[in-house]
Amino acid sequence: MFRREQSVQLRSSSSALYNNLSVLCPPGAPLTRFSTVHGATVNVASTDGLGFSHRQLQAKEGGPALSASIITQAAWCVLPSRVLLVLTSQKGIQMYESDGSIMVYWHALDVMEHPPAQAVFARGIAAASGRFICVGMSSGLVLVFDIPPKGMNVTVSEVLEQHGDAITDIAAELGRAPDGAGDLVTADDSGTLCIWSSGEEFTLLHKIPALGCSCSSVKLWNGILAAGYGNGQIRLYEAVSGALRAQVDAHARWIYAL
Repeated sequence: MFRREQSVQLRSSSSALYNNLSVLCPPGAPLTRFSTVHGATVNVASTDGLGFSHRQLQAKEGGPALSASIITQAAWCVLPSRVLLVLTSQKGIQMYESDGSIMVYWHALDVMEHPPAQAVFARGIAAASGRFICVGMSSGLVLVFDIPPKGMNVTVSEVLEQHGDAITDIAAELGRAPDGAGDLVTADDSGTLCIWSSGEEFTLLHKIPALGCSCSSVKLWNGILAAGYGNGQIRLYEAVSGALRAQVDAHARWIYAL
């Protein structure tokens, strides 16, 4: 049975972006955090069940002298040794301590290497295999960051190159993956899905072809891949075989989150 909890009031609006809500609810911890993005600001609301506190994170990349860029996504990545708040934007990728107080890492995008008419941004965030954080790019690349148990020595350990369009979302297995099933999925603007096995080296297991519309949101749970599309469809695939098992045609418009 469902029951309504206390509403969470944010300090400002939330932009109409894909997957624009992240929730951090650590096991055994009384504090729950919510974050959304609006323009160049990340709104963070924290509650301990009794009251709320608010924080607005202004992400200025490259130093305080530079203007802030538009943030495309914010998400908490929970690893066994630490929790990081990861931001993606038009200028780069930022990783903060979970409360947003300290920047741990900044990865700048090579804007000058792209044609002037081409949008450059990062989007799609997921923690994978206990020590990696995967972030998607507008070029279709997926950067795999190796995260140390503590400190700021974050490195790019691998670049995944199977997508030809901008990455829209990335998801990692949230339950227990069956034997042989992929534990990471990446989606792009054309609707192509790639199912990966993560580890010291990431291996492509299946590539599900595009459907003629964008895949805006993906989730993985117990070997089942759920994908939401721009035509309003939700499709369920097996992460073991990549086979389509169900299709839901209940929405008339774009799916923005699952």
